[in-house]
Amino acid sequence: MTEQHVMSNNTNSNFPVSEVYWSLVDKADKKFSKIRDLPYYERNRYDTYFYKVFKVYTQLWKFQQENRQKLVEAGLKRWEIGEIASRIAQLYYGQYMRTSDSSYLSESYVFYEAILSREYFKDGLFQDLNLANKQLRFFARFLMVSLVWNRREMVHQLVNLLKILVDECRRAFQMSGYLSFEISCLDLDVYEFVMEMKIINQYVSNLLRLNSELVSETDFKEWKLVVQEISRFLKADTTFMNIRPLRYSLVLDLHPDSLPRVATRRSLKLRDAILSSYHHNEVKFSELTVDTFRMLQCLEWEPSGSFYQSSSTKNGQNGGSGSSRINHAQDIADPTLPLNSRKAVLYRPSVTHFLAVLGTICEELAPDGVILIYLSASGRVGHPISPPSGGGTSINTTENTVRNFQSHGMYLDAVSTSPFSSSSNSPNPSSRQSKSDCLHFGTRGNGGLNSIYPTDLIPFTRRPLFIVIDSDSSEAFKASFHWRKFLNTLNNMEKLTSKAISGAEKGEPAAIILSPSCSIPLTTADSSRHHSGSLLTMFLTAPLQVFCLLIGLSVPDVEMETYNKAEKLLSSSLNAWGLTLATSDILDPVWAQILGDPFLRRLLLRFLFCRAVLALFAPSFGKKEFHPECMPSLLTSLQPNSTACQTVVLQMATLFGAAKKFIISEGIVLPAHSDVEMASSS
Repeated sequence: MTEQHVMSNNTNSNFPVSEVYWSLVDKADKKFSKIRDLPYYERNRYDTYFYKVFKVYTQLWKFQQENRQKLVEAGLKRWEIGEIASRIAQLYYGQYMRTSDSSYLSESYVFYEAILSREYFKDGLFQDLNLANKQLRFFARFLMVSLVWNRREMVHQLVNLLKILVDECRRAFQMSGYLSFEISCLDLDVYEFVMEMKIINQYVSNLLRLNSELVSETDFKEWKLVVQEISRFLKADTTFMNIRPLRYSLVLDLHPDSLPRVATRRSLKLRDAILSSYHHNEVKFSELTVDTFRMLQCLEWEPSGSFYQSSSTKNGQNGGSGSSRINHAQDIADPTLPLNSRKAVLYRPSVTHFLAVLGTICEELAPDGVILIYLSASGRVGHPISPPSGGGTSINTTENTVRNFQSHGMYLDAVSTSPFSSSSNSPNPSSRQSKSDCLHFGTRGNGGLNSIYPTDLIPFTRRPLFIVIDSDSSEAFKASFHWRKFLNTLNNMEKLTSKAISGAEKGEPAAIILSPSCSIPLTTADSSRHHSGSLLTMFLTAPLQVFCLLIGLSVPDVEMETYNKAEKLLSSSLNAWGLTLATSDILDPVWAQILGDPFLRRLLLRFLFCRAVLALFAPSFGKKEFHPECMPSLLTSLQPNSTACQTVVLQMATLFGAAKKFIISEGIVLPAHSDVEMASSS
């Protein structure tokens, strides 16, 4: 007999509707608590279990809809209905994180939006601290979904609602909190004595003071940190950085069917990605850093696909309303889009956890698949952990709060211990630090438990890997000369060159992109990389936007007409470079085999643009530590000093009136009768 028949029979039998309902709630809660703790890797193993849990919640939701009146009469509260809807939304979001299927993310957004519009948690909000926390957790969860789904108007609306609710709850519970409880717990004789002695006013005053300290500093101080965290995130990830979708757009990017064919023995597709980022005091919301957020977006299809429409409204830097880039009347999913590659987002992973995830993904990888490994972390050692600003508040409280509001969100694994402090007191702390031969994803001095070395990746080179290292110690991941090994050669003739990854693979040569070891501060943004994100990552995800910031353009100075011309110029130039790579007979097979994948191809071409810009930019000209690298080498005809690269950089700079900021060879001139030439002469 099926579960639906059992539920129907129970409803028609002597069992009260309320008992059947609470039995379903208990069953759903037990299944939910199990799936909540399941990891995001080993995804194939848990797909069946997800559908079982979802089936129970579907039955529960349908049952409460069909018996709403009877359940309300039996004492069902609106917030309990909202709790079920929230659980379903969390299930959808968790499954999106496991599969990267954007339809799950869309469904999660729909449920959260319904909860917001129907105000399930509103009744009795300021009389019940537990209910207030439910509403706050709902806002935080919905914020995360809206952020990933790129619904910026909703994000700004939720941030404002969260700010208002935190302040209102703090005031409301200061006046009521524990007062009635404390007075009721007084011994009656003592209470009467206090009344007779007319000291009750002083006692109440003390209780209110105590209540204010307990409620505001224990409960809502953590929520204020959550508000600060999302506000800091939005300040870094501005509307200008999202002026065009970071996701792959069939309208703005080259259609996959139009990619030039490559003469190669095999063509690989991006099937899986590991995205991990950790920097001291970096910008993040929950465990999604600004770097992993941008890479997450960059590796997915724009869901509107061929229905995408750019907004003609000029975007401000921080505006939320009135700056939507999509016409929401036509914001519908394109059913012809391929599936997104699966992604595992790891925040501060231990080495064992990182290797477990990578090993599992390698085991599940399709024969024609390639894995993208994105690691953004510092390799500097010896930097002091500065005391937190604002009275010693630690980000621990924010992490704990986020963990609480995501206690059923199923995507948090680690607890942060880094201080929540401003790095403005040390504009360039890395200048006083020494580099190590690894990436640090946590606190130091723990024997390498949070450090990832190049050799950690070598066993996994039995599978095709596309590796992006965005770090000040990125050179540790390339072949380098070691003086210690030079000394060893005096005794055992050991080779002077250490093979980090390239040349030491176990079967599949890896494609590797390495960031500069030093980054040029963006003049219109905070000088710290942690306030705006890593420079290489910004080039890989939003190349034109970061080009504008690099040459010193403030956002209000960017004219949309000029920007659109630059967008078309950059797109056509990158496509031309892509054609050069695809038709080359001497291109390394490591690069040739990934050119048929639209996402990896776009990353590679944007890397070429980044390398050309930073190599020709006057402040970093001739300084290798400011230039990104790749292994194996690409074509000489696309090196930064080539005519092709210098011409594109000159055209881009001329469009924005910044040609003098770059050092271009004398023989390089603008193409005749180009839009750039006409713009520069006008």
